[in-house]
Amino acid sequence: MNEKKTIRYNEAFRLNVISEIESGKYSGPYAAAQAYGIKGACTVTAWLRRYGRSDLVKHQVLITTMEEHDEKKVLRKRVRELEKALADTHMKGLLGEAYLEIACEKLGVDPSDFKKKAVTKLSAETGSTERKQA
Repeated sequence: MNEKKTIRYNEAFRLNVISEIESGKYSGPYAAAQAYGIKGACTVTAWLRRYGRSDLVKHQVLITTMEEHDEKKVLRKRVRELEKALADTHMKGLLGEAYLEIACEKLGVDPSDFKKKAVTKLSAETGSTERKQA
């Protein structure tokens, strides 16, 4: 059975790590944890808080207006809608290709020949309508 090991660090070790962060040897809890092989910077962050050195923990503060917050929500929703529309369009294209292959197979026509003829015919029709409009 896979047992989880709990590693306990003594107080002298913890204080040594904190003093090295204070002295600037490590840029923060993550760097110190990496250097000592401590699993997760949250352990070192907890030590800093426990020993009253929360000031050494880097904080990231994001200040936005309500309009920016609302706009971000709207944009995320729009991205989800566009991704869904793209997936639907892709699926329709794949289905169209599959139907074309089935139809060509039943008619005994090579699908690539059929596509070439269709493109040629479509471009000829498009060219004639463009000339009429001009």
